Amino acid sequence: MRSLQTFLVSMVCLSLSAVGQAAPKAELWPRWQQHNPANPATIDFTFWHTFLATYVDTQHPSGIHRVRYASVSTADRQALQHYIAVLQTFSISTYNRQEQQAYWINLYNALTVSVVLAHWPVASIRDIRLSGLFSSGPWQAKLLTIEGEKVSLDDIEHRILRPIWKDPRLHYALNCASLGCPNLAPMAYTPASMEQLLEQVARAYINHPRGVSCQDGTCTLSSIYVWFQEDFGGDSAGVRQHLLRYANNLLAAQLQAYRGKFKHDYDWHLNAP
Repeated sequence: MRSLQTFLVSMVCLSLSAVGQAAPKAELWPRWQQHNPANPATIDFTFWHTFLATYVDTQHPSGIHRVRYASVSTADRQALQHYIAVLQTFSISTYNRQEQQAYWINLYNALTVSVVLAHWPVASIRDIRLSGLFSSGPWQAKLLTIEGEKVSLDDIEHRILRPIWKDPRLHYALNCASLGCPNLAPMAYTPASMEQLLEQVARAYINHPRGVSCQDGTCTLSSIYVWFQEDFGGDSAGVRQHLLRYANNLLAAQLQAYRGKFKHDYDWHLNAP
C-alpha cells in the first residue's frame, strides 16, 4: 500500500512540476479554418463588456488588474453562464475572420472567469482540476460544444487562435486568471477595437515588472516568453526584438545593453483583490 501511495504522490508531483515548464504547440484544428469573408454579420459582446466594466478593477496599486470574484452577484454568475451558452449556439465558422477572432478571445476569457467563479474560493486556477487526478487547471477539459464539436480552452488557444492568426499579441489578450498573466482587459474585444487593444495590452505587460524586469545586472522575463518562444521569434534574439518593439526608453536601453542569460518567472496566484 505504501509503495502505491508513494507512486501516486510522485506522479502528482511530476504532473504539477511539468505545468509551466512546457506548453502545447500551435497545432491547427483544420475544422475551424472555415470562414466567410463576405458575411457582414456581427456578434453582440455587450454583456461581456458590461461584466468586465463592472468587475475588473484596473486601479490596483500593483498595476495588475484584479477581478472582484467575491463581489459577482448570483444573478450575474448565472447571466455569465447563460451568455456563454448563447455564444455556443453561433455557427462561428460562417462568420468573417474579424468576428471569429473577437469571438474566440471573448469566449476564452468569459469561460475562464466563469470556471473560477464556479470553484470560488480558490487560490490558483491550477487548483481547479477538471481533467482527472493528474491534471492541473481547467484548460484541457472539453467544457464547450460548438457546431457539434467538444472544445476546450486549450483548443481555443493552441488549435484555433495561435495557428490561424499567428499573432504573438494573442498571448496578451487571453487571460489565465493569474497575477503573472497579462491583464484581463476591462472591455470586450471587437473587430473595431482589436488592433488598438492588442497593441495596448502588449505594451502594458512588457513594461510591467512581471513582464520584463532588469535589476542588479539580471533581466527576468515572464515565463510566457519561454513557454511560447516559437511565437516570439523562435529564440532569445527573437524574444528580445519583440520586447524592444514595445519597451519604454529605459527598458529598451537595459535590454539592448544586456548580454546575460534571461531568467524567467511566473506567479500563478489568482488575480483576485
